[in-house]
Amino acid sequence: MKKYLNIGLIAIAFTLGLGINNFAVSDVPSKIAVADVNKIVSQSSQVMALKKEQQLKMEELQKWLVNARKDVEKQSTKEGKEKLVKKYDADFQKKQQAIQKDYTSKLQSIDKEISAVIAKEAKANGYDIVIAKNVVLYGGDDITQSIAKLVK
Repeated sequence: MKKYLNIGLIAIAFTLGLGINNFAVSDVPSKIAVADVNKIVSQSSQVMALKKEQQLKMEELQKWLVNARKDVEKQSTKEGKEKLVKKYDADFQKKQQAIQKDYTSKLQSIDKEISAVIAKEAKANGYDIVIAKNVVLYGGDDITQSIAKLVK
């Protein structure tokens, strides 16, 4: 009996808590904006330049790999080829990781800049919340175009 009383009291407290929470939240006016972040990022000149830079680096790495293969083929002994393959594999991994690390670092920097522009524009226009457009089914003012112009 005491167990059921405790469960009942907990249920009542939980229901009251939800009711109070909904009442408090419902009275807060908020201005909500949505932004298509993928569109903003894809239109960014910084991101386009970074992708082009990344493509050039990968092409250079591919050329290096072709030359490495030629060097391996020039080796006359099996042991010499194996030794050279191990060396080039290690070098390739280091180069590839360095390229990826540089790309990731620059992309994170661009992401921070874009996020700062979004926050600044949202505050300037009185928005309390900015939500990614792809997660919103309905509502919110779309500020994608104004952000995209600022990010260029």
